[in-house]
Amino acid sequence: MSTTKSVSIPENAKVLVTGGSGFVGSHSIERLLREGHRVRVTVRGAKQEAQTLAGLRQAGVDRADLLEFAVADLSADEGWAQAMDGVTHVLHHASPFPVTPPETEDEVVLPARDGALRVIAAARNAGIPRVVMTSSYAAVGYTKTPDDHYTEGNWTDPETPGLPAYHKSKVLAEAAAWDYVRAHGDIELVVINPTGIFGPQLVDRPSGSIGLVKAMLHGNMPVVPVMHFGVVDVRDVVDLHLRAMLHPKAGGERFIANKGSSSLFGLAEILRERFPAFADKLPAKELTIEEVREAAKSEPALREAAVLEGRVPVISNDKARSVLGWEPREITDTITATADALIDLDAVTLPESGSPRS
Repeated sequence: MSTTKSVSIPENAKVLVTGGSGFVGSHSIERLLREGHRVRVTVRGAKQEAQTLAGLRQAGVDRADLLEFAVADLSADEGWAQAMDGVTHVLHHASPFPVTPPETEDEVVLPARDGALRVIAAARNAGIPRVVMTSSYAAVGYTKTPDDHYTEGNWTDPETPGLPAYHKSKVLAEAAAWDYVRAHGDIELVVINPTGIFGPQLVDRPSGSIGLVKAMLHGNMPVVPVMHFGVVDVRDVVDLHLRAMLHPKAGGERFIANKGSSSLFGLAEILRERFPAFADKLPAKELTIEEVREAAKSEPALREAAVLEGRVPVISNDKARSVLGWEPREITDTITATADALIDLDAVTLPESGSPRS
């Protein structure tokens, strides 16, 4: 089940969205515009503006009368005051995501942390009462608990051995944001911590989670590491952000966005059932944790799987459901929608004969 009904945003609202050309940001803009709300999107330049518009065209949304852009970069102070002018709500999605492992942690940690502080400070100076910030489950559950159960009360220790730089950036950025809000006391922060975000892309762009599905459908992953992780649909992540943006009880809270846990091999099995024409391309074997640990010594892409040690996390979404009335859709539907979008965007090579779908 998924609740995607319109949220009751005031008619005079103007929502600022950072990271609008990204996966979550593009879906936030699409939904807000489709429901008739005014949106301002921050971009670093013309390239990001063009990417945002391309995604909206792909989604069939043409509401130029409701959409505007502002130039502002997470790494600089310029532009943020102007971006906040006249805004009533802020969705801060933007954060650097390295396609390949960075040479130094600071390449992702500094812009993520300093950018979050710039956005919150600019919102506070503009008198905006609340910022909803996209963090990550990376800031919650990458330090092992005795029972492998995780709630919003858990935090990843940034010094966890083997923790990837991106995960560390999410921990430190979120911690800095909470410290800032506690120090000033006159602006509310709500943080959303999504697990692995899947679902339909509006345009074909690099994405860590979508890249896994694409690699499987291309036949680039004949084997996969044993790796269990949370899964959530991008459309449900947006829904949770909008609920958190408006609900009076959301201020000062973290909310995990998660439907349930799966494994890479589990995703492959969903694809095998729903897209049988791709069966020969899909992973046929799952590496053991011992094989993963050994391979991770020379293959950086496997280090996250090695850190997770084959554990099956139990990730609670009780808080989002009970406080905000959030209901995410089923994992099978999310993974199917992910592959459907990749096929429709011509982002994967179709089988030579037969329908790609069951």
